[in-house]
Amino acid sequence: MAGVNPLKFLQEVRQEVAKVSWPTRQETLISTIMVLVMVLAASIFFLIADWVISLAVQLVLSIR
Repeated sequence: MAGVNPLKFLQEVRQEVAKVSWPTRQETLISTIMVLVMVLAASIFFLIADWVISLAVQLVLSIR
């Protein structure tokens, strides 16, 4: 196995990082807001689903 030259490796890493298309500040902000909105929507959905399932279980268990 050939030895790895650390300087060459760092040069290659730098070349690859230069090829990356980084998001703008506005794109990052919009993506962050979208994620927070989706988390809020999912939280509300699961809160309601949990409440409905809880009511159904209580109804079934109280019928005996």
